[in-house]
Amino acid sequence: MKKKHFVAMTIICTMAAGCAEKAAETSQPEKEVVPAIELSNMDLSINPADDFFRYANNNWLKNNPIPEEYSTYGAFTEIDQHNEILIQDIINEVSQDVNAEKGSVAQKIRDFYNAGMDSVAINERGYTELLPYFEMIDGLNDKADLAELLGKLHADGISGFFYAGGSQDPKNAEQIIMHLYQGGLSLTDRDDYLVEETKEMRDKYVEHVAKMFELTGTDAVAAAKKAQGILALETQLAKNSMSRVERRDPDKTYNKRNRKELQASAPNFKWDNYFNAAGAPAFDDMNVGMPDFIAAMDKIILNTDLNTIKDYLKWKVIHGSASMLSDELSDESFSFYGNYLYGQEVQQPRWRRVLGATSDCLGEAIGQLYVEKHFPAEAKERMLNLVGNLRLALGERIKNLNWMSDETKAKALHKLDCFNVKIGYPDKWKDYSKYEVTPESYFENVHRAIRFENERDMAKIGKPVDKDEWFMTPQTVNAYYSPEMNEIVFPAAILMPPFFNMDADDAVNYGGIGVVIGHEMTHGFDDQGCKYDENGNLNNWWTEEDATKFAERTQQLVKLFDEFELRGNKINGQLTLGENIADLGGLNVAWDAFQLTDQAKANQSIDGFTPAQRFFISYGTIWRNNSRDKYIERQVKTDVHSPAEARVNRTLGSMPHFYEAFEITPENKMYIAPEERAAIW
Repeated sequence: MKKKHFVAMTIICTMAAGCAEKAAETSQPEKEVVPAIELSNMDLSINPADDFFRYANNNWLKNNPIPEEYSTYGAFTEIDQHNEILIQDIINEVSQDVNAEKGSVAQKIRDFYNAGMDSVAINERGYTELLPYFEMIDGLNDKADLAELLGKLHADGISGFFYAGGSQDPKNAEQIIMHLYQGGLSLTDRDDYLVEETKEMRDKYVEHVAKMFELTGTDAVAAAKKAQGILALETQLAKNSMSRVERRDPDKTYNKRNRKELQASAPNFKWDNYFNAAGAPAFDDMNVGMPDFIAAMDKIILNTDLNTIKDYLKWKVIHGSASMLSDELSDESFSFYGNYLYGQEVQQPRWRRVLGATSDCLGEAIGQLYVEKHFPAEAKERMLNLVGNLRLALGERIKNLNWMSDETKAKALHKLDCFNVKIGYPDKWKDYSKYEVTPESYFENVHRAIRFENERDMAKIGKPVDKDEWFMTPQTVNAYYSPEMNEIVFPAAILMPPFFNMDADDAVNYGGIGVVIGHEMTHGFDDQGCKYDENGNLNNWWTEEDATKFAERTQQLVKLFDEFELRGNKINGQLTLGENIADLGGLNVAWDAFQLTDQAKANQSIDGFTPAQRFFISYGTIWRNNSRDKYIERQVKTDVHSPAEARVNRTLGSMPHFYEAFEITPENKMYIAPEERAAIW
């Protein structure tokens, strides 16, 4: 589904009154009591002062090799797998209801899933469902008509050249406006097209594109030529694209324009025709995230052969649809994107892929059923208490900062007070009545879902922001902070061990979900989140002196992560800065909140570990993760999150209380000299 372009910072994830009551009243099945800390996962032979990540997790790492269908496997994956079983049970129950009323949610879930599982019918169709798109593209006889064609393709979820859609106005967060962003690339990063070290990747990519064209009816010679032309076109787009580090800065990606100004900047592209075909309502002002890219794209189109443009658009159709088509197309797509790029050995089984697609396309419909069956009311209540405690702790930390002026502190505290908190599930559920699902075609069901979401997205433009909307489903194992909404969101699915354990002591829960809560709160004050005010507007509320001091402190954290090397790969401390600030801030805030508990005050050991030690062990366990070499190589280049090992060892290295808990000395590998440690929030 289309990615939302509000600036959300993730850790990696009330319904209507009647449904809320049902969730509370539904009897919960007897559950196995999960130990607060599973000692068997630890490796006590490792000195925690030298490698805390492996001290806390080494036996788990040994006993949980990466399954062949994954490129990375950790705590998030474990919960995902657990939730897959729960969601599969829900879908299986619904999919067997032969009497489900047409148009009902049950009918839509049933027919979507069953159509996706009908591999015989999907394989028989081969690539024939692409032919109407090919015919539409072949009908392009003049570049002047490209804008209209691209609008139609975008509305159907077929990408190309750029992205357009509705999102909040960063400087008027109460309104939804049109946004334009760079796009059009098929490799994972712009640098994949530009640097010498990725030449092999580009060669493999050309081979893959050619093969996909062969599988859709093009002879080998022509397919190879098409692939070379597509690489050349995408390389031109890449040369004019912002880097991932640049794109993190909302000041650089906010460029208000009206339609006349947009047309003047890219005069050869008929923007009115594009917006009409894409289903946009009448509007004038918009945000052009990357104006230089849009202007360059206009020239690239002008200077590119029309047949190459057609080939590129057909490739986008093939590439974007491969997972919905025959096994030979799906397998070839996996061979490049899953196996070659990320080291995944085999493709995930069909049931898991279709389950994920069903949960994406009918997310809140399934989420509502998930919450009714599996989210106890007491979990939400306990989370609300934890959030309240951490909010107080962060407030105290802000008050006691020795580097920030009282003027800026007052504004930071006001922003914190204005945080909106969402836990578990939405207060109102998405209406799927206009989304049609049939049992005949998985391909069409997915594309109808995309069209449905595009229509919803476009209809918001020019209207006030819906503050009740969620951007993650309840069954998503993650959490996020949205600076434009000034809200922290914790879906129901993350409220499970090792993050959250109803049976665990406070040290474990504060070191787990407490850090997650603190992480998302700190995103409101990371190097980019701090640029938004209490109402979600991009608005500088810092004194110049405080902003300078803050920047100096963040650069110390950049340096620490720049120096961290994992399997020959160095982390980009600037790319990961926001998440690293949030990790360190989350740890500090959760620690302070934990100190207010009876357990911390009593300081009594459990299983031979002090409360402080249990807090840090819990933190270490939430990041337990095995990753393939290729995954790590891609992650450090493209992900704003540092690898798990760094999130544990490097972050704890700047935590004074960690040194006390495990008696870290200058002789230990975890030791960082006090003057080199990062101290921000």
